[in-house]
Amino acid sequence: MKVAFNIIGTDSRIETDIANVVVAGWAGRDRDAIEHHIEELAAIGVPRPSTVPLYYRIADNQLTQAAKLQAVGGESSGEIETFVFTVDGVMYVSIASDHTDRKLESHSVALSKQLCVKPLASDAWKFDDVADYWDELVIRSYIEENGVTVLYQEGTLASLQSPLDLIAGYTGGARTLPEGTGMTCGTVGAIGGIRPAAAFTMELHDPRRDRTLRHAYRVEFLPEIA
Repeated sequence: MKVAFNIIGTDSRIETDIANVVVAGWAGRDRDAIEHHIEELAAIGVPRPSTVPLYYRIADNQLTQAAKLQAVGGESSGEIETFVFTVDGVMYVSIASDHTDRKLESHSVALSKQLCVKPLASDAWKFDDVADYWDELVIRSYIEENGVTVLYQEGTLASLQSPLDLIAGYTGGARTLPEGTGMTCGTVGAIGGIRPAAAFTMELHDPRRDRTLRHAYRVEFLPEIA
């Protein structure tokens, strides 16, 4: 999938072909908290992951940088994640939404993720510019409910495994992401519980440099017919 990014802090714009999309699931640092969440989801029918973290492969044509997407039924929802990728030996970080069909999730987490497109921002930073204080970065998202924008997610990246550790887990030890691969790196909990919304805005905030990556999209829910 051809994607393009404005590299913030430079005058550069890069294009790359992401042929391998990976969603790193169960990516928290606190194993006890992960196990508690697994048990919560198992109680409502969501299958336990076979390993933690778990790397879900997503079809590359599911990436989109558009501001509008379509989803079948009304049970899907977004969640912000950092998105890392490498171009010409340089790793970059942007943001993506692991938009997921929650109804299908109880049948198959992998299928529930594959069914929905993955919205991706059009701006990025060089990873090295923020690597030294990665844990201080803040991810947050907002949804629209009853015509009002409300905070949906917020937390620092200190609660999640570092992208270098996730990359090493995926590659079998190498801490460099292969060219042509894009990986999402986990998320934080939804405030007030996971729920669908027609509008989703996501941000990655850098408090040291007071700058923010941002992307917003709207969802058109298509009828679910038999």
